[in-house]
Amino acid sequence: MISIRSNWRVILLVVFVLISTFALFSPTLTDRSATAEVITEQSGVTNLQYGLQLSGGTRIRAPLDGYTASGIELGSDARTGDIEREVAEQIQGADPTDVIVRRTAQTTATVEVTAANMTVDEVQDGLAAAGFEPDGIREGVTETTREEVVRILQNKVNEAGLSGGTVQQVSTATGDNFILIEVPNEDSTAVRELVSDRGTVVVEARYQPDGSPNYTRDIVLQQEDFQSIGTAQERDSGRPFVPVTVTETSAPQFQQSMVETGLARPGGTRCTYETNPNNTDPCLLLVVNGEVTNAFGMSPNLANSLRRGEWAQESVFQLQTTNISEAQQVAINLRAGALPARLDFSGDDGGTTSFISPSQGVDFRVNSLIAGIIAVLAVSVVVFVRYRDVRVAAPMIVTALSEVFLLLGFAAGIGYPLDLSVIAGFIAVIGTGVDDLIIIADEVLAEGGASSQRVFKSRFRRAFWVIGVAAATTVIAMSPLAILSLGDLQGFAIFTILGVLIGVIITRPAYGDILQLLTTGNHWAESEAKYMQVGW
Repeated sequence: MISIRSNWRVILLVVFVLISTFALFSPTLTDRSATAEVITEQSGVTNLQYGLQLSGGTRIRAPLDGYTASGIELGSDARTGDIEREVAEQIQGADPTDVIVRRTAQTTATVEVTAANMTVDEVQDGLAAAGFEPDGIREGVTETTREEVVRILQNKVNEAGLSGGTVQQVSTATGDNFILIEVPNEDSTAVRELVSDRGTVVVEARYQPDGSPNYTRDIVLQQEDFQSIGTAQERDSGRPFVPVTVTETSAPQFQQSMVETGLARPGGTRCTYETNPNNTDPCLLLVVNGEVTNAFGMSPNLANSLRRGEWAQESVFQLQTTNISEAQQVAINLRAGALPARLDFSGDDGGTTSFISPSQGVDFRVNSLIAGIIAVLAVSVVVFVRYRDVRVAAPMIVTALSEVFLLLGFAAGIGYPLDLSVIAGFIAVIGTGVDDLIIIADEVLAEGGASSQRVFKSRFRRAFWVIGVAAATTVIAMSPLAILSLGDLQGFAIFTILGVLIGVIITRPAYGDILQLLTTGNHWAESEAKYMQVGW
């Protein structure tokens, strides 16, 4: 009978294999995986998720357009908004939305100019004309701006219903920064149009001032004035709508504007701007990139609440649309907001757009499977030729494959999408894993094999020390690739490190117990029989 205490490492391996089996095949994880942010296409039989390369879709990689001037001296009481307008006035083709001032200290700041088709000389001359002398000007934008662009684009992708779309920063070895957008099963034209639109979003009041025959338009709400923007909803009976909440600081001013402009008139207003823009009642206009996309009237209840001054206490209203798709687009525009910088698709370092068809993704999956099978067969042949002993070789192959199985279970459990770089990591794990197992076998079987349990453990410890040092070296070498945002290399590094750790902690010790049982078990059994014969 096998002792649990003596073979707990093997039992631990079996337990982890069972957990991986549950993660791979349990239907209870399917619903959870379907909502994960990084999920792309889910395989049919297992809970594995396929990345863009194995499922098909669009990938866009582009830098952000802009220049950053650092070390600019400001007065302690200077207002950043005034400086942005002042600098924009001095740069041809720029407006205040193309200039971002970020304080780095009480009297110093960086100024980012994100207008398209600018040169460093134009930025330098514009700052000088505005009275500023920077310490230096570099191409590109700040980390804060890149993070804001990632957040806004991710919101756009999510609100557009592009399931599995991801947006992230990536860096090259030379220090260049890019925005990487991946959207599975989606045409490249539609994705590029979505992410390249800068999306300047404001809400304007269109009204007729007293005594004037003409209408005027004033901005009454900007992106930062919204505290929350709900999802598009559809009543059982009635028109679809998007609920919004205005911030506590902006609500009183908005309430006053609605009364002064006449939108909050008794009985409300009915807006017909979309059908008759030249002669309508007062309207609220949603303006995206300078174009009116939606026009709204005001219900009697909301108008009365605004006139009584009660609305600002809760500051919630609903934007009604004619259909649910229009409501979803309104939510997208309001939630995403305006990009602080545009994606640059021009120049030598400009953006690239690639599209992988679903059929090509299937081909990649098949080829990856074939490559994995060839790797396993090649390793198996080499091992059997080397040892010519099934007791040594068979457990070695099974143990190496169990590492890959555990990695697949981990990927399925957390919903990590498999792509070609991850598959390459799996193949690397098979190679390094078998290398370590060969070290163990060669050490233990040297000089005719271990003659006792004590000798076996001594030799195993020496082999494991070598394996541990090699594993530490691999982890240290791969850590920068796993931490830095280097695109496909990150997935390769992460799963190579995980494979090494699983090998050192779980599979290598288990193989040692199995090898000990198979190679020394007969010797101990014979010794025990002799002891019994002489009366021990």
